[in-house]
Amino acid sequence: MDTRGGDGAEVIYALRNKDTLSNLILTELENEGQNIRKAYQRRLPSDTSKDYYFMQRNTGDTESITVEYGFLDSTGDDISQLKNNWENYAEAVVRAIIEYLNLTYVPVEGANYYTVKSGDSLWSIAKKYNISVPDLKDANGLTSSMLTIGDVLKIPVIEKEEPKENVYVVKRGDSLYKIAQNYDTTVSEIMKLNNLTSTSLSIGQILEIPVVTPTGNTYTVKSGDSLYKIAQNYNTTVNELVSLNNLSSTALSIGQVLKLPSTSSAVNTYTVKSGDNLYEIARVNNTTVSQLMNLNNLSSTLLSIGQVLKLPNNSSSTYTVKSGDSLYKIAQSNNTTVSELMKLNNLGTTVLSIGQVLKLN
Repeated sequence: MDTRGGDGAEVIYALRNKDTLSNLILTELENEGQNIRKAYQRRLPSDTSKDYYFMQRNTGDTESITVEYGFLDSTGDDISQLKNNWENYAEAVVRAIIEYLNLTYVPVEGANYYTVKSGDSLWSIAKKYNISVPDLKDANGLTSSMLTIGDVLKIPVIEKEEPKENVYVVKRGDSLYKIAQNYDTTVSEIMKLNNLTSTSLSIGQILEIPVVTPTGNTYTVKSGDSLYKIAQNYNTTVNELVSLNNLSSTALSIGQVLKLPSTSSAVNTYTVKSGDNLYEIARVNNTTVSQLMNLNNLSSTLLSIGQVLKLPNNSSSTYTVKSGDSLYKIAQSNNTTVSELMKLNNLGTTVLSIGQVLKLN
């Protein structure tokens, strides 16, 4: 609903009806945490014997109500409540209608409610929904652990902590020494960070890994990396990386720090996108088609989307702005971002001049 900044729920009922059902609905919505405004009727100005809203006016001899759960232009918390709790609010209306009709409310079991069955206990229900018994008792206002078959329990939604990026799940055969070696850290650092009093590990145990600041020739593994890709980018081989890092497999973990051969150096590359051609790639990267073909052993100028091209070492260090260029276009063509280019070149605006030289890395 949009009425210039209101907040909370309200229910409109027909002139022919009482407010009993409407107030039951408001009570249930309030139990779900929504602010409550009022239950009311509204008359048609041209004929005050009729309802203002067609929902009440044109539905015959029925009990017609309009539930307005909140305001889209709320200055309070309606917007976030409606976004996060709409299912609970809808279920609250169902409960009110069931109570009004003097029927037994049996919710569909799911994430929000559970009907107690024979043999149930607070512990077994809490375990089923991966919550704690105190959380379950708090959500239902329980002061004891006694349950009755048919009781309807509200299952609280517990916010899960986002997993940390620098973590490792212990696998069979692991040791603290092996894990420390793979992540270029020490056993004592891992024990200190995880408050360990013993070097014994359990399969499935989650360890937080110290964040290592790379120094010298090292590389920190990112999402989507593989040993082959890293080796290709740093002019080395998979075997060299495996040997240098004492790896027992080619599997990598995000955040893992790899040592690189001292002679390796990053190779500038470009990944072909839809609409690309060698001429345009060469022009944007200050090189020539023939240089690209020679460097990549190409026998044809045909390209495939996703193909990775090596670029001459000097091709991506700077770029000279040409007519029609924009920071967005240059960033896209050089696998970077507008903000990175602005930061690197100390730009206070995205406006460019023809002939302007930009640093790219």
